[in-house]
Amino acid sequence: MNITFRQLRLFLATAETGSVTSAARAMHVTQPTASMQLREITESVGMPLYDIIGRKLYLTDAGQQLARTARAIVGEWESFEQGIHAMQGLTQGRLRVAVVSTAKYFVPRLLGSFCELHPDIDISLEVLNRDGVVQRLRDNRDDLYVMTTPPGDMDLEDQVFLANPLLLIAAKNHPLSGRKRLPLSALQDERFLLRETGSGTRLATDRFFASEQFEPSSRLELGSNEAIKEAVAGHLGVAVISKHALKEVELAQELCVLPVSGSPIRSQWHLVYPKAKQISPIAQIFQTHLVQQAKLWAKN
Repeated sequence: MNITFRQLRLFLATAETGSVTSAARAMHVTQPTASMQLREITESVGMPLYDIIGRKLYLTDAGQQLARTARAIVGEWESFEQGIHAMQGLTQGRLRVAVVSTAKYFVPRLLGSFCELHPDIDISLEVLNRDGVVQRLRDNRDDLYVMTTPPGDMDLEDQVFLANPLLLIAAKNHPLSGRKRLPLSALQDERFLLRETGSGTRLATDRFFASEQFEPSSRLELGSNEAIKEAVAGHLGVAVISKHALKEVELAQELCVLPVSGSPIRSQWHLVYPKAKQISPIAQIFQTHLVQQAKLWAKN
């Protein structure tokens, strides 16, 4: 096969954007040029790499394998470039971080302080539900991943860097809001507003319920912390939510924390990446920064 490095970058951009037009724009070439290059790549491989159905691009099995290979090669080259910059006393390059949605309440602040120290680094932050982040982890699409429940079937470098206490909340004027301590059984008849199955918060909540031999009489699944907080404030039920997702003004005006025995539910934030992965110098610098800043965060 005779495929150039630039063609690999173009194919990878096509795979990740799902669009030849978007890939051409990202690579600063015209769409006809991108289409011609993709045809040359396909001819060199000797098998179809993608199908376009209803204006949407779908990778074939061969295309998915090529995308994984291209991602690995491009990642290795970027690590090499960053290593050379580090030898030259420079900090330049790109950092890719994928985080679960609840981490959006604090990770951008930590990224902000990192950017102030390293203004020449380009940062890509993906905020997804846990399933989305785990899929990116399996595809090795980013440098680092932040979540509360890493997949147990992968060999990972795993660093716990911050506690993630989960609280039971209710509307401000809930009948149980004035109690000093509550058994979980006191909430037996409450509707529980829960994150979707598979989310880190839901997994920790289900483990807590199982340990207490508790089964809510009614459940309602919602796909975001914001939706849950609005629903709780609207008296649709009670909920379990990360302390990091709660703002002081919300607790002062609309919500309250229920002092349930066994709460806060224990959970932790993990920084992970595949154990076989050689992370870039920039990712190493950010990892150190994140851990240091998290220690300061925990003290406040």
